[in-house]
Amino acid sequence: MKRFALVLTGLSALALTACASLAPYGAQRGPGGQGYAEQRIESNRYRVTYNGVGPAGRVADWALVRAADLTTDQGYDWFEVTQSWTDGRLDGGGGVRPSVSIGGGSSRYGGYSASGVGVGLGLNFSGPEPTSTTLEIVMGRGAKPDRPNAYDARSVQASIPR
Repeated sequence: MKRFALVLTGLSALALTACASLAPYGAQRGPGGQGYAEQRIESNRYRVTYNGVGPAGRVADWALVRAADLTTDQGYDWFEVTQSWTDGRLDGGGGVRPSVSIGGGSSRYGGYSASGVGVGLGLNFSGPEPTSTTLEIVMGRGAKPDRPNAYDARSVQASIPR
């Protein structure tokens, strides 16, 4: 019976770990699932979204990879990100932000005095949060424009592992 309980506990831990990790790169399979989705806005303009559970940076990378794949699939050479949203916030306002809180106080009672200082640190025990990155892109042919949000599609495909 103990052996069964250990196996069951191990399988439960494995299942929880699998649920809390970023799925392999691929198309989104149903509403709220992990993966990419896109919407055509104009012939050379798309909105690309990548949803995942894991590091926000990795999800953002895969949104760029999907934009690059879509660009080459449509016969274009480069794309420019005209707007981006992370977790629904314009221009990547989401993600993890460290914070430190310090509190202090003192009191005096009957000739005695006391003071104290506390430091707090927030820890996430629930595992990775779902993250979403959306890019609005415009695609073009020929030489990539010399602008900070313009990307050579083949270079992105070669530099970000899947």
